[in-house]
This record gives sequence, C-alpha cells and structure tokens, in this order.
Amino acid sequence: MLRISTVNVNGIRAAWRKGMKEWLESRDADIITLQEVRAPDAIVHEILEGTDYHVVHTEAAAKGRSGVAVLSRLEPTSHRVGNGDAFFDDSGRWIEADLTLPDGSVLTVVSVYVHSGEAGTPRQEEKYRFLDQMTKRMAELGAMDGHALVTGDLNVGHTELDIRNWKGNLKKAGFLPEERAYFDQFFGDLGWYDVHRHLAGPVEGPYTWWSMRGQAFDNDTGWRIDYQLATPELAAAARVATVDRAPSWGERWSDHAPLTIDYDLG
Repeated sequence: MLRISTVNVNGIRAAWRKGMKEWLESRDADIITLQEVRAPDAIVHEILEGTDYHVVHTEAAAKGRSGVAVLSRLEPTSHRVGNGDAFFDDSGRWIEADLTLPDGSVLTVVSVYVHSGEAGTPRQEEKYRFLDQMTKRMAELGAMDGHALVTGDLNVGHTELDIRNWKGNLKKAGFLPEERAYFDQFFGDLGWYDVHRHLAGPVEGPYTWWSMRGQAFDNDTGWRIDYQLATPELAAAARVATVDRAPSWGERWSDHAPLTIDYDLG
C-alpha cells in the first residue's frame, strides 16, 4: 500500500511549531507534497532534516511567497522545476519528482500551487496562463509510461459540490466558469481522475480549506480545492481517502487540511 498526502502548509515554519511535525510523524505517509512552503530552501531542509524523507523543493523568487515540495521515503531518481513555461520557473508553484516503486514501475509526483487569482485583474490572467501550461504538461505526463499524480492546492472548486456557498462565489476567482472548464478538460479529453471525488462520491465536500475568519471552520463552510489527480491505472488503485480535519479551530496548524489517499500498489 502506498500512502500519499498533500497539504498547503500556509508557511512551513509556523505550521511546524503549531502541530505539523506531530501530524507528519503520526500520518506515516510514504509521499507528502507541500504547497505554500514560504521558506528558503536551506531552512526547509533544516526543518525536515530529522525525518526519514528525501526532500525536493523549489522556493519562489519573491521572498515569503509560494514554494512547493515533494517529500518521499523513496529517493527520487530525478526531479524538475516548472511546468514548461519559463515565466513560472522561479515562481515556486510546480515541482515534479520521479520515483521507482518496488514493482519497478515509475511514479511521477507533482506538487503544484495554482494562483488564487482575482476576477478581472492581471492576477487572473496569470492564473489562466498557468492553467494553460498545466493542461499542456498534464497531457505530456498522461502520455508517458508509468503512473503520474498531480497533487496540491489548485485554487478552483470544480463543481457545486466543492464549495458550500457556491451561489455566492459564481463571479469570484476559484469558481469562475472559465476556471472550472479547465477541470472539465482534465477529467474529459485528458482522461485524468479526481481521485478524492471518485472515492467520496457525489457528496458535499469533503472540504479541505476553510477561512480563518469568522465561523467558517466551525460551520464547515469550506472549499474542496486540494486535489490528487491521477492517471487511470493509478486512480484504479486508490482505496481510501481521508481529510485530516483538525478537531477544533484552535488545533489547526494551517488553513488547509491534509488530503491523504491510500493506493494499492508498490
């Protein structure tokens, strides 16, 4: 069984102090992908030095922003930064790691942090540019031998089931028709699977992000924006998905909750 977790840590230094360390030790995941790490590479490796994970990480050129990483108990045979558009190479938003599983097959794991965007602004246009290139790269990954898994904070709710207050967000970034159309393409023409939704079925959520403001967490007024997108053979091996939602608001170490999925392979 291969256990894979993904989580936006909202700053690894603060998350580590608040409980991420304990979660990581108890979760016993084989692979963990992180987004919004927001720390220099040297500090990331220093924090994770005492764990039994190999770490590949890319920080953003803008200090204190973005940053993505892949942690794995298997040593990566190679890794790559960026999704193919050089404009995003130093944005800290995309990293890939190739892992050889015990059965000899290759698994390419991606940790991605898509822009939050802002409707009608240049920030939204940059998000669309990123999603355009993400679509191209996913087509390439899907055509390769072996398995591929794209994980992370994609900052888009695909359907009405993915956002509690979807009616109030129809014209806001994260639930715009143009954004959701990319996901239609991922799961349509490209043939990828939304593994969490595949396992959970047509239910509300399960949500992975709640605002730190007000009563959003207590009322479960959340968004499902953290994903594991898999190629077909890998998706077929998925068995159980779990959102590690904190017991209470005060016990949260990020505004996101980790999404963990067990795959019956390797």
